[in-house]
Amino acid sequence: MLDAFLTRRQAIAALAATAAAPLVSACSREATSPSSAAAPAAQADASARVLLAEIGNSLLRLAPEMATSLGLDTGALASLRSQLMDRSAEGQQRIASLLRRDLDRATAFDASGLSHATRTSLQVVRSAYATALDGFAMPYGDVPVGGWRITLDVPRMLDAEHRVDQAADAEAYLARLQSFATQLAGELARLKAARAHGLVAPGFLIDKALVQLRAAEKSAREGGPLVESLARRTTAIPGPWADRARTIAATAIAPALQQQIAELQDQRASATEDAGMWARPDGEAYYRWALRASTTTRMSPDEVHEMGRRELQQLQARMDEILKTVGYTQGTVGARMQALAKDPRYTFPEGDAGRAEILAFIQDRLEWIRAQMPRAFDTLVTPNMEVKRLPPDEEPGAPAAYGGAGSVDGFWINLRTTDLHSKYSLADLTFHEAIPGHIWQGEYTHEMPLIRQMLAFNAYSEGWALYAEQLADELGAFENDPVGRLGYLQSLAFRACRLVVDTGLHAKRWTRAQAVQFFVDVNGSNPLEVASEVDRYCSWPGQACGYKVGHTEIVRLRDLARTTLGTAFADKAFNDTLLLGGNVPLDVLAGNVEAWMRAARA
Repeated sequence: MLDAFLTRRQAIAALAATAAAPLVSACSREATSPSSAAAPAAQADASARVLLAEIGNSLLRLAPEMATSLGLDTGALASLRSQLMDRSAEGQQRIASLLRRDLDRATAFDASGLSHATRTSLQVVRSAYATALDGFAMPYGDVPVGGWRITLDVPRMLDAEHRVDQAADAEAYLARLQSFATQLAGELARLKAARAHGLVAPGFLIDKALVQLRAAEKSAREGGPLVESLARRTTAIPGPWADRARTIAATAIAPALQQQIAELQDQRASATEDAGMWARPDGEAYYRWALRASTTTRMSPDEVHEMGRRELQQLQARMDEILKTVGYTQGTVGARMQALAKDPRYTFPEGDAGRAEILAFIQDRLEWIRAQMPRAFDTLVTPNMEVKRLPPDEEPGAPAAYGGAGSVDGFWINLRTTDLHSKYSLADLTFHEAIPGHIWQGEYTHEMPLIRQMLAFNAYSEGWALYAEQLADELGAFENDPVGRLGYLQSLAFRACRLVVDTGLHAKRWTRAQAVQFFVDVNGSNPLEVASEVDRYCSWPGQACGYKVGHTEIVRLRDLARTTLGTAFADKAFNDTLLLGGNVPLDVLAGNVEAWMRAARA
């Protein structure tokens, strides 16, 4: 699932290298003046870094949006500023061919004499590319129904990341607008090809997609944000930029969207309401691959399902004890959490006053957690981030919040209604998305090879963010706030529910309504939030399972290290090991921890 690997959370313009050779070694923290006896090893490391640079540059050329996000679309790579990724079947095959070639090169390289950091980078490439190629071998390719949400993400990238400082930048913007129409046509062909294989999305997903596509088509036809963004930024650059953008949007992009709408309307006529991959041709095999891509393990759907039920039971036992102490003694844990959510002591006011209070609450918790970071890490970073509201037109169907490294992405909060957030859960959400969660973790990636900036693994990324919640609790975030700790435990339980629900939908033939009700009844979740959550699981099989699988593995590794090292164990050194090794598959993460333990025992 290559789109899952090319994550926006790694997209921050912080590489300090030249565009012609955009590589900063992951070994920069290691000694740079090896003795003559170590010269062969140093030469092997240098050769491996050259290979990694070549692999990264090759993939970057097929992902022009990433070049812009990383600030590398200049100099020798300036041509990428005018391009978008080719999302046609032919484009997918070019990516697959590139991955196959570079996987062969990475596999053939003798890693035995390399430094640990460089060997880790090679292992990451091998794992990511092998998994992606297995996905490309599926009847539907690496993603079952087209790519990422390009009708949202391409306009956002053009507005927030594509710089327009001079006429050449505006020309590149216009070229990308034209490419956007081509990209949509490529997606349309893949939708039709998938339908020929028998893959049609559930009717309720098509209904949601049609609402979004119709809004995007109307916006393009009427000269919406795609045109306004360029017009706003070219007031000092002579030329009919806005008129040209309006023409492309109305005559190329809007018709391309109309064709997608027509195709989905045709598909809607034959769509069923079956929510899971089990109901699609080759769905069982696809779902097993999707679980592998998301968790970086070989766990079966049954194993994931049972893991979720087991951990949910353990977490709710802890929640039960706290609920009793705060006066909620009757009913299931889920029912009591629903009652807690309606308690006016823990709700925010409606409207703009409530939105302002939410933003102030987040800033307060960020100030507190920043001050705690020296207690948890020896290697500190300074995240460059902003707390921002999601654009209102994106808020319907979007998650409650998400975070990305640096101010390009920032900490995006969904404020379509203040009912999405509660005073007992918002602190934990902040720790997950911002510090020490996604944004904090992303700041450690900037010294790594380019390919490591581009590849990410859901189980590590989301497992770390859940571990970040746990660190905040251990640092005292909820020491005098038992209801806040309930929010934290409910967050973990929510991710345990995901294991149950995702596998329930795709392997155990659950309906959409069953999945939503499980969240509401068992976890006491907000039905406004979980309805869109469940739809996400239906459209992105397996992705939701990476979170808790990754967190459970990190905690297991910490317990193992504590037992193995005894008094030599240090929490801060362990946490640094998790972060400095970068975003990796879980088996590589275990290897990094084992190497650290060997060094600590020496």
